[in-house]
Amino acid sequence: MFQIIWIIIAGLVIGLLARLILRGRQDIPLWLTAALGIVGALVGNVIASAIGVRHTGGIDWIRHVLQVGVALALVAAVAPLWATRHTHGDHHNRHTAGRL
Repeated sequence: MFQIIWIIIAGLVIGLLARLILRGRQDIPLWLTAALGIVGALVGNVIASAIGVRHTGGIDWIRHVLQVGVALALVAAVAPLWATRHTHGDHHNRHTAGRL
């Protein structure tokens, strides 16, 4: 159970770092930020393993940069889709609300 909580916290930190680095506004919810951070961490670990830098002496800076980089790419890809989906949904709901 504690491992799941740690994964969520680490994913949230990685996702928030990605959003902080990315310019502009990302109107995505906190749960989606954490989810993208978790996926970024997992994919970053796979890439780090593939290039042989997952476990190094001291802090694994390259692995962490890869994790945040993947999360950054995910946030950059998902945030506009999220905004478009919710903008069109709100627009549709406003126009059809009075038609019953």
